[in-house]
Formats: sequence, structure tokens, C-alpha cells
Amino acid sequence: MSQYAKTTAVSSEQRRTEIERTLRRYGATGFAYGWDQSHASVMFEMERRRVRFKLPMPNPQDKEFTHTPDRGLKRSRDAADKAYEQAVRQRWAALSLVIKAKLEAIEAGISTLDEEFLAHLVLPDGSTVAERTIPQLDAAYAGQALPALLPGGAR
Repeated sequence: MSQYAKTTAVSSEQRRTEIERTLRRYGATGFAYGWDQSHASVMFEMERRRVRFKLPMPNPQDKEFTHTPDRGLKRSRDAADKAYEQAVRQRWAALSLVIKAKLEAIEAGISTLDEEFLAHLVLPDGSTVAERTIPQLDAAYAGQALPALLPGGAR
């Protein structure tokens, strides 16, 4: 499967600005951004809800950046940096797409803010709904058979 925006030339900074403008256009009342070595975070406030996306960043030391994909030859430092930056740009492009699509679904009445951003909603203790519920989902599914995909269908 092809990766979205795999060859984008739009910088990470431009994507962050694009995300902020998009959020403002759809009614966000606050925006924050930060990063560390392993991920970037985008937070915003809308309709009395806080939403946080953690965007995993690739490791610049991974072989996909330090070596060529075809023959596995070591890349120059400059070539490795360019490959890494391309991967970072791709992630920012994907995040921008996700946020826009969710906001447009809300605007079109297809779903609500809570439905679209549920996993990323920040709870009063600072954790997200996903961080709280995924371990519970894993436990609930452990050893349990799922119901049929369609009513009346086979399992």
C-alpha cells in the first residue's frame, strides 16, 4: 500500500501552521504544540473539550534512514538527514489530513466532536480516553469470541 504524502515537499512547520489555521477555522478556542525526541504533540480546545494527538517521530538512527533501501549501502550524513526529514514531513501531512477529515465530518453532521476525537479526548487527570480504555479493551477481548460481523452471519 502506498504511504500518503510519501514525497511531500511541504515542511513540518508549514503543516503545523496549516493544522492551527484549520482548527481556528472550525472553531477551536486554543492550540498548543510541543515535541521531544520520540514524538510531537498537538493539543487543541474545542466545544469545551481538549484533544491531544501524539505524533510518533521516527528514530533518525534507524536503518531506513542510514542505509539505502535497494542495496543497503550506508548513506552520507546529508542523505540520511534528508530521508529522515522526508519521513517527518509525511507524518505531519498525515496528521493534518486526519484532523481535517474529522472536522469536516463534524461540520457535515456525519458525527460529533466526541465521536470523531473520542480516543484523543483529554480527561481531567491528563490521560486520554484511549490511554484509559485500550488496556480494558484488551482484557475484555482476551479469550472472548467476537459476535458475527453481520447479523445472522457466520462467526
